[in-house]
Amino acid sequence: MPDSRGSADEGQAFGAERIIASGERAEDAEFDLSLRPRTLDEYDVGQTRLIEGLRIAIEAARQRGEPLEHVLLDGPPGLGKTTLAYIISHEMESKCVTTSGPALERPYDLVGILTNLQAKDVLFIDEIHRLPRIVEEYLYPAMEDFQIDFVVDKGPYAKTIKLPLQPFTLVGATTRAGLLTPPLRERFGIFHHLDFYTVEQLERILRRSAPIWKITIDEHGIQEIARRARGTARVVNRLLRRVRDYAEVRADGEVTADVADAALTALGIDKMGLDELDRKFLRTIIEYYRGGPVGINALAATLGQEQDTLEDVVEPYLLKIGFVTRTPRGRQATHRAYEHLGLQPPEDDEGGQGPLPM
Repeated sequence: MPDSRGSADEGQAFGAERIIASGERAEDAEFDLSLRPRTLDEYDVGQTRLIEGLRIAIEAARQRGEPLEHVLLDGPPGLGKTTLAYIISHEMESKCVTTSGPALERPYDLVGILTNLQAKDVLFIDEIHRLPRIVEEYLYPAMEDFQIDFVVDKGPYAKTIKLPLQPFTLVGATTRAGLLTPPLRERFGIFHHLDFYTVEQLERILRRSAPIWKITIDEHGIQEIARRARGTARVVNRLLRRVRDYAEVRADGEVTADVADAALTALGIDKMGLDELDRKFLRTIIEYYRGGPVGINALAATLGQEQDTLEDVVEPYLLKIGFVTRTPRGRQATHRAYEHLGLQPPEDDEGGQGPLPM
């Protein structure tokens, strides 16, 4: 059993960071290397359609001796888009070069990477929707014709020089597919959307991760962690590390349901995987804006958070579990959110029309 000294107040320090944020952190990069699947078989935790589609496309490309078609991966952070890029590279027996949209500020940044790629190499661009427009336009002929078009001189002396490239595969990852320009989106031959994992799929991930890290954990401990991981592979592995630390300090080193519950409660993560920011988001809609609807700009101002943080980090999971809905007039809390917070739902379904009077 966990030590009773692990109080809620002490847990505020223990969980001062937002442990359930799905974005990658420095510690994740280090630990993910030891856990990252290298093949489609290792990655397969139940996403049959995704795995089978990639398996067929990769095998067909290998039989023809060609690079794989360009791949676009869309979905919330932490679901394995980067891992899939490395798997594609491994399955194609090639090298994977990684960068991100914001890092490619000038066309020459992209040109330097493209000219160093070998045949069938994989170029992975994370947050590809954030590519500067001028860089994106250099990418079009590179994707279609495996060449880069340079314009030299000006006016009547201008001429185009075509620089050939080795045939490569571009794997683009985005959390906002709707922000991709149509010309870029149409140049991808393979598109896959990654959705949140089910609890059962997260349990399979934990059963694979625990032996690699030499963590003793029973089935009930696995279930407890998986239920609170917000459907995200990166988060479930991060929680496993934090629970392991708690078990080694407060218990006998073995992760059981009670130990996992005590550790995650100390981190401020409730039974549904919500932390303090999630609960503040819901309470602001319910208590200040009478349940909504309320615009995201007003919510961001009230909470003192960036709008992008709320849209990319907080909202997706709350929408997924049915605690919030989006209406033409803004965000609205559902009855499930009221019940989770122990509040009385309103009698009508429309919610309020604005903030409560001060």
